[in-house]
Amino acid sequence: ELTGYSKQELLGQNFMETLIPDEFKAIVQNTLRTTLQGSSIENIEFCLCTKRKRCVDVLLSTSPRMIPSGRVVGLIGVGQDISERKKIEVEKARVADELQRFIQSANAPIFGIDTDGFINEWNDMAAQITGYTKEETLGKDFVKEFVRPENQESVQHVLSNALKGKEAANFEFPLYTKENRRIEFLLNATSRRDLNLHVIGVLGV
Repeated sequence: ELTGYSKQELLGQNFMETLIPDEFKAIVQNTLRTTLQGSSIENIEFCLCTKRKRCVDVLLSTSPRMIPSGRVVGLIGVGQDISERKKIEVEKARVADELQRFIQSANAPIFGIDTDGFINEWNDMAAQITGYTKEETLGKDFVKEFVRPENQESVQHVLSNALKGKEAANFEFPLYTKENRRIEFLLNATSRRDLNLHVIGVLGV
């Protein structure tokens, strides 16, 4: 059903030559060789070539077939069609790329921190307003490095809450530029989550 080939069409045919595209032959050949030497292999991703010359993404696990004496006489491969999963991954990557471009070019200063408070986002407008380039800020502790001591406790409180899922809107605090010029910031702190909805940081706009 997956390949379009009937059992009768494939029995006795060379697996590699019939079903495996050239770019995946090395990894599949290595998997088969290792399995025929007696070791099971799990979760190898490759493409399977269908009868209509279409590529299907497959997740393969293999186990050696042995006779009672323990001699390996072949192998069994169990595959799973992961084409839809791969399409979803590609789409998610596209959306993430679009979001990254939006953040970078947005007409408002945007910064991001990880769960430890270190900066992992700093868009063009943030650089323009503060005078600090992205390279100068990435990996730095946002509160300790860029917020004055008298405001650190309140800013840290807002960001810590956002890391717990309690987002904040319209929080006002001063930020000082590289030239020591005071800027009044109105901050919206949003929790950043992974695909499993776990909080992985904060996005500040």
